[in-house]
Amino acid sequence: MSGRGHLSLLFFLAVCSPRYLAQTPPATLRPSPSPSPSQPQTERLKVRLAGFPRKHNEGRVELFYKGEWGTICDDDFSISNANVLCRQLGFVEATGWTHSAKYGKGQGKIWLDNVQCGGGERSIAACKSRGWGNSDCTHDEDAGVVCKDERIPGFVDTNVIEVENKLEEVRLRAVVAAAKKRLPVTEGVLEVKYKDGWAQVCDAGWTAKNTRVVCGMLGFPQEKKFNKNFYRLFLERQKNVYRVHSVACAGTEVHLAACPMEFNGPNGTASCRGGSPVVVSCMPGPLFVRQHGGFKKKSTVRLKGGARLGEGRVEVLKSGEWGSVCDDRWNLQSASVVCRELGFGSAKEAMTGARMGQGVGPIYMNEVKCSGYERSIWKCPFKNITSEDCQHTEDAAVRCNVPYMGLENSIRLGGGRTRYEGRVEVLGVDANGTEGWGLICGETWTTKEAIVACRQLGLGYANQANQETWYWDSSNVTEMILSGVKCTGNEMSLTQCQRHKTLSCQKAAAKFAAGVICSETASDLVLNATLVQQSVYIEDRPLHMLYCAAEEDCLSKTAAKANWPYGHRRLLRFSSQIHNIGRADFKPKAGRHSWVWHACHGHYHSMDIFTHYDLLNANGTKVAEGHKASFCLEDSDCEEGISKRYECANFGDQGITVGCWDMYRHDIDCQWIDITDVKPGNYIMQVVINPNLEVAESDFTNNAMKCNCKYDGHRIWFHNCHVGDAFSEEAERRFDKYPGQLNNQIS
Repeated sequence: MSGRGHLSLLFFLAVCSPRYLAQTPPATLRPSPSPSPSQPQTERLKVRLAGFPRKHNEGRVELFYKGEWGTICDDDFSISNANVLCRQLGFVEATGWTHSAKYGKGQGKIWLDNVQCGGGERSIAACKSRGWGNSDCTHDEDAGVVCKDERIPGFVDTNVIEVENKLEEVRLRAVVAAAKKRLPVTEGVLEVKYKDGWAQVCDAGWTAKNTRVVCGMLGFPQEKKFNKNFYRLFLERQKNVYRVHSVACAGTEVHLAACPMEFNGPNGTASCRGGSPVVVSCMPGPLFVRQHGGFKKKSTVRLKGGARLGEGRVEVLKSGEWGSVCDDRWNLQSASVVCRELGFGSAKEAMTGARMGQGVGPIYMNEVKCSGYERSIWKCPFKNITSEDCQHTEDAAVRCNVPYMGLENSIRLGGGRTRYEGRVEVLGVDANGTEGWGLICGETWTTKEAIVACRQLGLGYANQANQETWYWDSSNVTEMILSGVKCTGNEMSLTQCQRHKTLSCQKAAAKFAAGVICSETASDLVLNATLVQQSVYIEDRPLHMLYCAAEEDCLSKTAAKANWPYGHRRLLRFSSQIHNIGRADFKPKAGRHSWVWHACHGHYHSMDIFTHYDLLNANGTKVAEGHKASFCLEDSDCEEGISKRYECANFGDQGITVGCWDMYRHDIDCQWIDITDVKPGNYIMQVVINPNLEVAESDFTNNAMKCNCKYDGHRIWFHNCHVGDAFSEEAERRFDKYPGQLNNQIS
């Protein structure tokens, strides 16, 4: 199993080396894991949670066996294993588990590997495994658990080893008057959470490497210089409580707790001989600089498919085409290089197993091994891969530390059944300067605005945008204060979107206020561009065979003037294979009660408009359209191990399951563009899935597919077929210039 690791310590003693452990080959599964050798004190096996950053009910699992603490390898780890461990720790159950040393690499033995619990065992020692001390893992693969924060009634031995000296939360306390009112805070006195308050860090021996780690934790890519004399004068007049001193980071750690340091006594009142409190100044990334503009840096890395800022599937640019990164050996150091390159801080999480959805292009990198100081992921050692090495089910992803902007404090949801849904209420200021909550006019509210609202709320993807809401009025907020809100979908908050200067809302009643339903997962549809290019051909089809197609408006307008049933129409035919590569099933917005029966084809259509098929000339004008009015959505086929869930027959449920695809063969009705009236020439053929954004997806930029098209009046050729966001901007411009004109900008 691929590992990811980062530097860690048990917060009270351990000192980590910046050097990495040598990588070992992946673990090979044994056919029949044997039960662990029984031990006399099975019920008394000590278990503790360790690592950083964490809460008391989560962490790296460590076992005390034969007088020594050790870890568990994540190979074969499951929620059943986590349940056994959490109950052993005194919690009622597990809510999740982590792999690849999410809470840092442990030290010493790896006691258990390939652990397989049924879930009912009273101790992890009773589960099947390779046996005590028998493992081929490294600490890059240490397993962790997240337990439900609810104790087993009557559980006496807490078994949770509370470490006195731990460091979980840090902040910068701004002292300059102007900086106190502005977010994010980029400069100030470094403080660590201690008991019910905050304490300072002694700057004796403090280095730029330490500052780099702190800035990364707080969401900033790098540190910057500041006026030390100003702070020295200010801090001399302050009463300081020093909690931490002698910090010695290597600079590649993702959390200050991973650095060697010393803690003062329980009273925390020790002085800082020859020094003063640490002051840190960080350089924010471009997204967080007010009124940033000017030259836009060309990036060779991007994040796709994430709901929140600073998270997504990692994609890198090579020869003008974007591709993904395989997750073998993917760890926090490599993930941090990506995050900093994009203007964020260090990585909060290095995710494996296509946690942010699967890519569709090439896979360029495998076994990336960054030290943490590289300026780009392309500067890190990595292996070029073949198709046998990795599949898109192994796409790597990241979740970066981002600066605290406080955006969630000016928006809330009211009246919903869960915290993920409700009427959108925003904080506004009236003419008198008084703050108050108000509603948003729902008239122009669409999926794009809902995407931004859910992002600002920190609630994931937009599942639905409601222009009319029937939520319970839980806050007595009835006044509309915003109207005409129009977003691109990329904004961090609704305040960055366009809106009316003065309120203009025809339906001002509270029930016409904007509402949202957010979700932690979403579907993501993408067309198989290669299949379109391979299957295209021209057919001259007799009119007497096109009555059904005419009824469904699948022919051009001139067909109505034809001498039916004589003559024919020239059709550009091709196959469409639409994959759901997201993390939730794609299901039509409309309920089955409103589906439309089509007698010609003998099934119900669940969406009014599912795709647009268009032929465009050099300036982006449509010269022909094969408007695919509606579809019946079903699973035609699926990846190995995934079962079909949707079918059109017998009024069945409609949709596309994650990992499945809906196939529309070139020989079925309406799977064409009517080009009867098109003259020979060079064109661009474009297919857009879910064009009205009627159903929520995690990524709409890959919904369009385009091909260069050459038609000589008798034959047709497609080439350069690609999904809309597969090329670099420069390569896309070259594609659009193909017919020879410079103004072919297609919206």
